[in-house]
Amino acid sequence: MRVVVPFDATTPKTRLAPVLDADERDAFARCMLRDVLAAAAPLGAVEVVATSPVDVDASASVRVDDAPLSAVVDRAVAETVGAEGAERHPLVVVMADLALATPDALTRLVDTDGDVVLVPGRGVGTNALVVRTPDFRTDFHGTSYLDHREAAAAVGTVGTVDSFRLSTDVDEPADLVEAFVHGGASTREWLASRFELVVGDDEGRVRLSRR
Repeated sequence: MRVVVPFDATTPKTRLAPVLDADERDAFARCMLRDVLAAAAPLGAVEVVATSPVDVDASASVRVDDAPLSAVVDRAVAETVGAEGAERHPLVVVMADLALATPDALTRLVDTDGDVVLVPGRGVGTNALVVRTPDFRTDFHGTSYLDHREAAAAVGTVGTVDSFRLSTDVDEPADLVEAFVHGGASTREWLASRFELVVGDDEGRVRLSRR
């Protein structure tokens, strides 16, 4: 089984600019990447496809490719499940900002039946997927989960995984609370060194505040 983790190593997490400066966003993105790689390691060979060189744990390899996300994933589908006359293996794609991912959550993903298995994210994006057919093509713009579900149904069977840990991607400042509480070790430690949880208003909403 091949696992691909796309990673923006050039200008990561721009929507966190209201609370993190550019250097912090870069460091934080790499912490989340480390946690995703740790969660994905039990699945098999893990490859980071990054927009520029990045250092990762020796358990994963790195390939530099600054093509758009859809092109990167479609190329991986062709290489993994589309090789003519070769043994086909499932392709697993996990986004690098799934800081809450765990080995159990990803095992549930790969154990779900379907020629294409999708994890919807909040905002109707696609946070992770398993591809077992060479005929599937991706489109990561806009409401990608809906587009991927339709495209998958056109070429085979579709599975969907409803998972708090895999549906929570960290894009906006409000997402940092979930990462602070439920994220992997690198993510939690990085956030805890800079922020603390506070109750933000009379309705009991929780937010992060700088130490």
